[in-house]
Order: sequence, then C-alpha cells, then structure tokens
Amino acid sequence: MTKQNTAPVLFLNAQKARLSGKLISLKEKMLLNVSYNNPEVTRKINNEVGKPFTLRERIKMKGIGSSKLFITSTSIEIHNLLILDSYVNTCNIEMRPSGIIVGFRSLLESYALIIPYYKLRLYKGKAEEYSIYRDHYFIKIRAKANDKATHKFIKKVMDYKAENLPLGPEDL
Repeated sequence: MTKQNTAPVLFLNAQKARLSGKLISLKEKMLLNVSYNNPEVTRKINNEVGKPFTLRERIKMKGIGSSKLFITSTSIEIHNLLILDSYVNTCNIEMRPSGIIVGFRSLLESYALIIPYYKLRLYKGKAEEYSIYRDHYFIKIRAKANDKATHKFIKKVMDYKAENLPLGPEDL
C-alpha cells in the first residue's frame, strides 16, 4: 500500500476565499450592475479600463461612444439577464484609455461588461455581425452593410487598441 499525502488540504469555494479578514473573489467578475453610484464598482472599473477620457480628449477623438447596437447573441450569463424582460436587446460601447465598456439594460437595471484591451477579442463573423469577446463572456452585435457609423466605430476601437497596446516585453 502506498501512503497517502496527509498534508492539510485547503478546500476553496469555487467563487470566494477568505484571506486576511477580507472576502475576495477568485474569479474576477467583470459583468457588473452599474445602476447605482457605488464607489467600489467605480474603482473596479477605473482600475480595469482607466478613468474616462477628458472632454478635450473626447472632442479630439471625435467621440468615444457607439450608437445603439442590436444584440444578436450572447454568452449564457448575459443571456440570463437579457431574457428577464421582453424589450429589444440593445447595447452601446464606451471607449476608455485601457479598454471598453459594453453597456446594456435589463428590467430597470443597467449592466456593464468591462473589457481591457489586452483581453478584448473582436471578430467580424457573419457578413452583418461583430463578435466581442472577453474570456468566457461574449456579445454579438448586428452591423448592417449600410450602417456606416457602427463599422467606423469598431474600426476606431481596433485602431486605438493597436496604438496603445504594448507590442512585447521591451515596451513594458
């Protein structure tokens, strides 16, 4: 018979662990309810994607927000929020210095998917659809061929991402 390891085993709840008296999340949740002015949520967003652009920067960039975007498909966590009401599912995107915020509403609550540029994956899947990914979250939005504003904004996001991401270890 082999001797089994008798070292103490640390059992962790899949979502949370208690460390030095503070409750911390093991899987950082970046799908946030932003309906209320909560300093903790604001701090989390600012740490992840940076503080909002100044008015001067917004004017220089010719806008940092998208028009109304129609959602065609989502990951299960977002889908579970969107099916709570019977309205047309729409979202908008806000650019930040280090990422984007995809905002949408369900019932009377506002939600935001926080995506830093280094985790942002943006694909043009079908002919009239863009897919926005962050880890296991995704949102697919409709972009008709004649919807120039959406195509222009997505290009602006991709160009800004390319300009502001470090290329390699020497850039850090």
